[in-house]
Amino acid sequence: MTAHPEELLSIGVFAARARLSPKALRLYDRLGLLAPAHVDEASGYRYYRAAQIEQARTVALLRRLDMPLAGIAEMAGLDGERAARTLDAYWAGVEERFAEQRTLARYLRGRLSGRNTELYATFEVKTVDVPQTYVLSETRHVSAGELPAWIPASAERLERAAKEECGGIAAPHFVVYHADVTEESDGPAESCVPVVDAEAARAWAAAQGRKGDFKVRTEPAHRLAYTRITKAQVAYPQIIAAFDAVEAWAAEQGLTVTGPCREVYFTDWDGCGPEDEVCDVAFPVSEA
Repeated sequence: MTAHPEELLSIGVFAARARLSPKALRLYDRLGLLAPAHVDEASGYRYYRAAQIEQARTVALLRRLDMPLAGIAEMAGLDGERAARTLDAYWAGVEERFAEQRTLARYLRGRLSGRNTELYATFEVKTVDVPQTYVLSETRHVSAGELPAWIPASAERLERAAKEECGGIAAPHFVVYHADVTEESDGPAESCVPVVDAEAARAWAAAQGRKGDFKVRTEPAHRLAYTRITKAQVAYPQIIAAFDAVEAWAAEQGLTVTGPCREVYFTDWDGCGPEDEVCDVAFPVSEA
């Protein structure tokens, strides 16, 4: 049975008690966030129950977190515990974006002020000798915006094949950039997983046919100049500061860059937070 309007609060009274404007309440109604308890068929006036005040205030507080209206609408259909978990996931994403933007602002401040040398000094650069290995790889033309999806997907494909068909994984997954990857340039980039059994890897790659651009190649022994960066710093274009720092350091040390730049992923990406170290950005180098 439909409640009689006199038992309810008019939109003006309800808006004042919920500390929202009538305009906001009409918008929330259209989006399915907060429907009136009753709408008068003749006048179109909206009426609300006092019990809806808490829901209205919750919607307003979520908006103060800059949660999109679509996200709030999704939460409206969830019970308390699931809604709380959804909020946790949303806020984790916000904090990750803030960490990325903070890193980018620091980088841009250095560039704009001409203090690149000071910026590069924030990265500790080292060298490491890497032995010869065989890698199973997948090459793709991708833009910078496509990298966050392609890198983990390709790593999963290659690591699964390495474990199941190629005798195991011999070293961490890495990505080689054979040309610039930006929003305007698409590389290509090569995702690589070192494998134990090269012959088995060749057989597996050949069996894939046209299903993927897979190949097996020898990665010769080399020396890498590298710096270790956090998950927040991996995002483009922040990561270019790390590559610039390694290149500048190599030049200062009288080293020659002998191959394309690369990223070496040495830990569980999904299990790390924005400030955890997850990746080495590196260049192959040799004595000049």
